[in-house]
Amino acid sequence: MSQREDVIAIVKKSVQAVMPQRSVRDALAGMNFASDRLYLVAAGKAAYSMAKAAEAVLGEKIRDGVVITKYGHAKTPLQHSRIFEAGHPTPDRNSYEATQKAIDMVYGLSEQDEVLFLLSGGASSLFEVPIIAEDDLKTITDKLLASGADIHEINMVRKHLSQVKGGRFALACFPAKVHVIALSDVIGNDLSTIGSGPCYPDKSTGEEAFSVLEKYHIKLNADIIETLMLDTPKSLSNADHQVIGDVSKLCAAAKDACEALGYRTVVLTDSLNCEAKDAGAFLASIARFYQGTKKSLAFIAGGETVVKLTGDGLGGRNQELALSAADGIAGLKDTVIFSFGSDGTDGPTDAAGGFVDGTTKEKLEEAGLKIYEVLRKNDSYHALQAVQSLIVTGPTGTNVNDVAVVLIKR
Repeated sequence: MSQREDVIAIVKKSVQAVMPQRSVRDALAGMNFASDRLYLVAAGKAAYSMAKAAEAVLGEKIRDGVVITKYGHAKTPLQHSRIFEAGHPTPDRNSYEATQKAIDMVYGLSEQDEVLFLLSGGASSLFEVPIIAEDDLKTITDKLLASGADIHEINMVRKHLSQVKGGRFALACFPAKVHVIALSDVIGNDLSTIGSGPCYPDKSTGEEAFSVLEKYHIKLNADIIETLMLDTPKSLSNADHQVIGDVSKLCAAAKDACEALGYRTVVLTDSLNCEAKDAGAFLASIARFYQGTKKSLAFIAGGETVVKLTGDGLGGRNQELALSAADGIAGLKDTVIFSFGSDGTDGPTDAAGGFVDGTTKEKLEEAGLKIYEVLRKNDSYHALQAVQSLIVTGPTGTNVNDVAVVLIKR
């Protein structure tokens, strides 16, 4: 197999190992619902596949359901749930209307009712009804995403401006019991951060959320600041949670896939959290250091990097990470660095990520592209596309962060 074929095989096997269908079925098998008055809510990029698995187990027990996922992520209709597609990474009108339907569905439930909430990454955008004006929320979200703020900081602000985040949806369901099954796209599996914690108590204060906006020089008018200071629920008595998949499982799956191809493999971390371009440069330095090896080696780093926008190009954090590594491994033989998002959509693109090897820099220059200029424009998508180095999987139906891999073949 060529290294390009190795990349494709590793991506496929890694994603297959963290698909949620079996995990959802296993989680439900261990749950005892007190009555047949069960309502289903699913939100996130994996909402459709999670809901389909739940319907296969629960069937007629589900009285009604609302499933909210990203455009293009739903397939055939579900038997017991209504499917809505909406905006990501920023909420849109469909996000608000679909979420309102979920609120309406649980309004007035009693102690005899139960809600099954299937939560996955992307829900912070898809599951939303703002307290402030929709245009104001969009502006704040766009600025945070462009600032280089990490997911914890972004979600802290979102929770204080939302009717459903930071535990407020669990309050809307009260006194009904809410059972949350989550796929984590958050380093450390912080339940208050996954999907901005719609059913989990929020420890953050309005002052802390405001400090995030100050840190990134995002100005607010007085009315929004007053709303930001409204308290979020600090305790909830009607919700329980379990996490059924996360980036550590993705890293383990990638390790197994690499080893099956003959690479001696080391997982460096499952909590990578830095700028994408810095991660790419770091992984390139590892590749250079081990060039003298006589054995095939693989190094894996899982987590979620960030991109600080300095241009108006097209790309995502995984593509930028890969492109940032190309300069450091230029000229190296049988060496590849690639990075991909488990959900199949890296940023606002149709690519899951990208890969580079020792010839990528030369190929880019032959196409008239200089790596530093592309990175300044944040246009990694078009650069990698020009040298046929995009990883394209389509929406996968899962979402448990990203993995970057160094492959040295001997």
